[in-house]
Amino acid sequence: MPPSAPGIAAVWDRLGRKADLRAKAGLTRTARPRDTAIDLAGNDYLGLSRHPAVLSAASAALAEHGLGAGGSRLVRGTTDLHEAFETEFARHTGSETAVLYSSGYLANLGAVAALTGPVLLDAHAHASLHDAARLTGGRSDTFAHNDLDDLQRQLLALRPSIVAIESVYSVLGDAAPLREIHALTSAHGALLLVDEAHAIGTIGPRGAGGVTAAGLAGDPGIVVTATLSKALGAAGGIVAGPATLRRHLHDTGRTFVYDTAPPPAVIAGASAALAIARESDAARTELARRAARAAASLGAPAPAAGVLAPAAGDARAATGWAARCAERGVAVGCFRPPSTPDHRSRLRITVNTGVPTADFDRALAVVAEARPPLAASPPVL
Repeated sequence: MPPSAPGIAAVWDRLGRKADLRAKAGLTRTARPRDTAIDLAGNDYLGLSRHPAVLSAASAALAEHGLGAGGSRLVRGTTDLHEAFETEFARHTGSETAVLYSSGYLANLGAVAALTGPVLLDAHAHASLHDAARLTGGRSDTFAHNDLDDLQRQLLALRPSIVAIESVYSVLGDAAPLREIHALTSAHGALLLVDEAHAIGTIGPRGAGGVTAAGLAGDPGIVVTATLSKALGAAGGIVAGPATLRRHLHDTGRTFVYDTAPPPAVIAGASAALAIARESDAARTELARRAARAAASLGAPAPAAGVLAPAAGDARAATGWAARCAERGVAVGCFRPPSTPDHRSRLRITVNTGVPTADFDRALAVVAEARPPLAASPPVL
């Protein structure tokens, strides 16, 4: 192998030094194979990823259509399954139309890029929305999390085309005051983009999400985005809104036009999961019960759906807490900067109703017992 030029070696040296600094700060991230631990870390809120009807639908589609989609949506990647799911999701959320993507991240990038103009984001909105605002190259700013007064000030200052929020926030697990935010965005002529990733399937009538729960379904001033990888137990993303938006995304949306379509088998499974989720009021009741129990056990505020994030001190304390849980057979998430918008490190607990009740109760006890002393008192959020 020929020797590297000095400049190239310097690149890898610099990255290595940065990695060493992250390790000292407790910010190293490691992808580990899934094990048999009790799952309080994944996002399969209703346990649908292994539901027999979901697996059967995916298996049948796999046999018929093969493993991959075979191309982008506009070339050879669209099947009747893709179009049927778009119709089903739009009907479920009260939207006029919907457009499927291969991930929720790409759906958010595509939606923000399509709705050109200044972007105003809740400070705690998902990283994909903040990335989308930066990548579009236009003006963008943030308002303090769920702060209506600051939102009003920023609307007057920035005059945005889009205000981007989550209905249920992925870090703290709290809900956005959707009606109040919508009233402000409407008064200022801004579209409201609502990421429903953690709300679809978990809240609202028949699990239709926060926008429907707020009585705003089908409002022409609202665009809904979501991922299929949470309560639906699948993979992919979706944007729902007026038919004009669908046409615009088909013609100009780079993350739609130039990306391979989601595999048909995954979409078939997601469609079966959506049908089950619509009829899963009992599971949603159990999800809320478990979430409230987890919050009480860990001294955290009651979450809006299935996510809660008790504070853990610094990054080292958070990773230590998570490691002690793992040693005792419980998988939990660990949020550290830059994943936490308030720069605090946290454990991230997600409720999965597919976990047997006895296992869930034992896992909660393990998490509480493994808590580090610095995080012993209830966090101030």
